[in-house]
Amino acid sequence: MKKEDILNEVKFDENGLVVCVIQDYHSKHIRMVAYMNKEALEKTLETGQMTYYSRSRKSLWVKGETSGYYQYMKGLSIDCDGDALLFQIEQKGGISCHTGNVSCFYRDLDENVEITLNRGKVNTSDNEFINLENTIKDRIKNPKEGSYTNYLITKGENKILKKVGEEATEAILACKDGKKEEIVFEIADLIYHLTVEMATKDVSWDDVIEELKKR
Repeated sequence: MKKEDILNEVKFDENGLVVCVIQDYHSKHIRMVAYMNKEALEKTLETGQMTYYSRSRKSLWVKGETSGYYQYMKGLSIDCDGDALLFQIEQKGGISCHTGNVSCFYRDLDENVEITLNRGKVNTSDNEFINLENTIKDRIKNPKEGSYTNYLITKGENKILKKVGEEATEAILACKDGKKEEIVFEIADLIYHLTVEMATKDVSWDDVIEELKKR
């Protein structure tokens, strides 16, 4: 569809707004949900820079104009009823949420969800790298007594990097031994400590995924 077709097909609600689901172009994770009026949609389509409508301020706002975390449109789909839009965007700076989290959807159900199918059970879960990253960032912002993550942060970068080195060595030795359970265990430890270090450097798994996409 052309831009003009999208504009003609959108069904704005009684307040002149349409809900917009914002999806990361590279990782495919949902980053946030926002609203647009016709003017905001027209401006987004014209400039390629994500522009929304603030229901509280009752005005347009360009994502990133205060934080510097701009979003640029990479794709757009309209749902079958015309009352919702799905944008694929490229996020600059790795952060979409005003709380400082990668995504506005950083609070997850802590229990596994099992769906029973004819062929058995399927265990569904979000990307565990992102879940781990969000948990670590939450620990940094909201320290918890007895948290190993907070212990590492308190000890500082040298301690974290020392653990990264130790875990990398243990992962190598586990691979040499060839025992799958030990390999999985040590790689998990390595990834955890790497993620802690990444969080202290404002590097996200989305940033890493974006780099991998280029290779």
